Amino acid sequence: MSENKDPRAARSGTSVESVKFVYDFTEGNKDLKDLLGGKGANLAEMTNLGLPVPPGFTITTEACKVYLDSGEEPAALRDEVSAHLEALEQRMGKKLGQADDPLLVSVRSGAKFSMPGMMDTVLNIGLSDKSVQGLAEQAGDDRFAWDSYRRLIQMFGKTVLGVDGELFEDALEAAKAAKKVTVDTELEAADLKKLVTKFKKIVKTECGRDFPQDPREQMDLAIKAVFDSWNGDRAKLYRRQERIPHDLGTAVNVCSMVFGNLGPDSGTGVAFTRDPASGHQGVYGDYLQNAQGEDVVAGIRNTVPLAELERIDKKSYDQLMQIMETLENHYKDLCDIEFTIERGRLWMLQTRVGKRTAGAAFRIATQLVDQGLIDEAEALTRVNGAQLAQLMFPRFGESAKVEQVGRGIAASPGAAVGKAVFDSYTAVKWSRSGEKVILIRRETNPDDLDGMIAAEGILTSRGGKTSHAAVVARGMGKTCVCGAEELEVDTKRRRMTVPGGHVVEEGDVVSIDGSSGKVYLGEVPVVPSPVVEYFEGRMHPGADDADELVEAVHRMMAFADRKRRLRVRANADNAEDALRARRFGAQGIGLCRTEHMFLGDRRELVERLILADTQEEREESLKALLPLQKKDFVELFEAMDGLPVTIRLLDPPLHEFLPDITELSVRVALAESRQEPHENELRLLQAVHRLHEQNPMLGLRGVRLGLVIPGLFTMQVRAIAEAAAERRNAKGDPRAEIMIPLVGTVQELEIVREEADKVIVEVEEATGTRLKLAIGTMIELPRAALTAGQIAEAAEFFSFGTNDLTQTVWGFSRDDVEASFFTAYLEKGIFGVSPFETIDKDGVGSLVKSAAKAGRATRPDLKLGVCGEHGGDPESVHFFHEVGLDYVSCSPFRIPVARLEAGRAAVTSAGSDHR
Repeated sequence: MSENKDPRAARSGTSVESVKFVYDFTEGNKDLKDLLGGKGANLAEMTNLGLPVPPGFTITTEACKVYLDSGEEPAALRDEVSAHLEALEQRMGKKLGQADDPLLVSVRSGAKFSMPGMMDTVLNIGLSDKSVQGLAEQAGDDRFAWDSYRRLIQMFGKTVLGVDGELFEDALEAAKAAKKVTVDTELEAADLKKLVTKFKKIVKTECGRDFPQDPREQMDLAIKAVFDSWNGDRAKLYRRQERIPHDLGTAVNVCSMVFGNLGPDSGTGVAFTRDPASGHQGVYGDYLQNAQGEDVVAGIRNTVPLAELERIDKKSYDQLMQIMETLENHYKDLCDIEFTIERGRLWMLQTRVGKRTAGAAFRIATQLVDQGLIDEAEALTRVNGAQLAQLMFPRFGESAKVEQVGRGIAASPGAAVGKAVFDSYTAVKWSRSGEKVILIRRETNPDDLDGMIAAEGILTSRGGKTSHAAVVARGMGKTCVCGAEELEVDTKRRRMTVPGGHVVEEGDVVSIDGSSGKVYLGEVPVVPSPVVEYFEGRMHPGADDADELVEAVHRMMAFADRKRRLRVRANADNAEDALRARRFGAQGIGLCRTEHMFLGDRRELVERLILADTQEEREESLKALLPLQKKDFVELFEAMDGLPVTIRLLDPPLHEFLPDITELSVRVALAESRQEPHENELRLLQAVHRLHEQNPMLGLRGVRLGLVIPGLFTMQVRAIAEAAAERRNAKGDPRAEIMIPLVGTVQELEIVREEADKVIVEVEEATGTRLKLAIGTMIELPRAALTAGQIAEAAEFFSFGTNDLTQTVWGFSRDDVEASFFTAYLEKGIFGVSPFETIDKDGVGSLVKSAAKAGRATRPDLKLGVCGEHGGDPESVHFFHEVGLDYVSCSPFRIPVARLEAGRAAVTSAGSDHR
């Protein structure tokens, strides 16, 4: 084997041979997730706590990264694994795969971040034609031994050897049909022995080789398969969806097997220390007698509620409850636990901080504060803006007259309506065509991930709150109903039969309620979220009818507002939007787009301005527009009295206010053919041709327009100044800021500013009112960012227009590229997320950072904000906090999200500084 070169070791000056690649469970702890992965770190932590964890060891993420970089495992890895395996064998008093009483192990993936079902696991490694007999004798149970062997061949064949899993499933279904039974547990030892023979033939036929009988070969191949699964299609898709870095690699956990399929006194389950759907304390989870762990998460057999374990095995139940309390107090959070009971003995197989719904996240955070387990700052790190946004979506109305056809387990809340589809391919295809779909399956598996992402919601007839569908849906914030047993799902015939015999065909509309578990035929109307009603002021925390969730959200928002440094403003163009933004907590308006005021019945005045042939005609048009603009600003200042209002002067090209060139050409041609009067249309057409540009977004717009059309910007400045004076004389407190768009050089700003200052002085003298109107600019061109130090000499504030800045830095036309190639870029991993959604920190972000620094070097009191769509994006808000902006501005609906994230940014940056 050739010598391996680890790039990480090379950079640090350390050889691969000196790196430790394998850790016993007794050597790690929960803080080593980067090295041991989440599963390995937590197994080590539970071992340190003295909890009953089966012995084992973890192969580090560093070993995986060497393998992924070089295509070969580190040369030292085999020897390290051998040493740890030998120590494990000595501890257990038996050898891997020995003929009599064999040691069996599981090989499981375990990345830093939980990726449920996305990577590979193989159980029962060490079984062979010889050792299966020894296992049967040791256990005194032939059926158990042959069931374990068929599971190994099935899992190993699919995940390690790449055999189509449907072949094994079909053979299993055929065996049950031949026996005339419906569940696996009803197959007897002889049936399972025949099934093993069938499974081995499938492997031989599909792979051209026999199922490996050497237990060490089984383990080595399984380890390699886990490494390979990091770059599997479903794992990459999941990482893109969850924004998990692609270069982390996965750890591999080798753990001595304990068996839940040894009979009725054995079983396996998943438990939560609190309800992951609601956040309420209690006994939550699923248990399955005489089963291995994969049976629970796969949803193949329907589980019983965890509370039933108290009746089935009270000793194990009591011990589990005590362990759950220990873990929650230790981790200070909701814990997700996997356990197995082997003939009355409880074993802990995994714990992690559990995924939860958005509502549960807010409830749990406040509960833990009240219990004294965490403080307010830590509570803010337990929730995020994306979760808050989920809580603001509508939900089903209680009084809707619709037909309920089923009810399952409320696995992930929300109201989802869409056309029924029965496979992931169709879900993706229809979704890309603009259809809203509900993915319906008997149970989902990792191969369904792309369909789950595309769907509005997921409905399964099998499984519980810990099934694959439930766990993944909660992580993605998707509505999900699981275990709706009364619904008969036939994926091959693409239909679902509901009680009473009604058949739901593919394409029929269904509605699912992830908060109640109810399933409806047809489209159910939705009603506003109580969280939105709270922000609108229609629901008051502490009132008798207040929603418990609203109370939790209220408290977290109060925490965030106390902690944050960034102020949050709104993008609003009229008084109605401004008032709503203020109710949502806006601290001013960061962007008022005046072009929106020129539409509707004012379009004719704009057309007259464009068609003006003389200075007199132009001034007449501007004079007519002036009082209308003034009225707009008076209303805006009234709505935002006492708060800053940043008004952007006209930005888009003038031809956008004219009719479409094709439609106008047709009208002129028809009028000419009919010999009808068309002088005005002809003048309009000539103006459209005169103003037409190949690339208008880089043409005559913004400050350029104000310099070319005399009087346009001065009219707007006069309207702003007169409105401010009127409001101030009415004892109001208008705080107007005038923003010049698309500035690329300080000379442009200086010219406009000189004219604006003259107008303001004229209005002050005419009204006898002292006005304090700040004048600044948008930084939305690379040249403006690069010359920010010069521009700051003439600007009192900068507002970063990150939409245009992203377009001009990348050379993208947003209207075109998102529909043409962004999907491919996301799928290929070129983008983790669209740069129009989250700020491109390395490119656009570096310009924002340098411009802010240069601007303040020139003018230390320079006010800095951002008014692009990034102002409401959670990740971007953290970046703007880091670079020292004063405020972010976003649409009214996103203001609560920005407020929350601004608080979280202050807390996390303070934590980083402290560390």
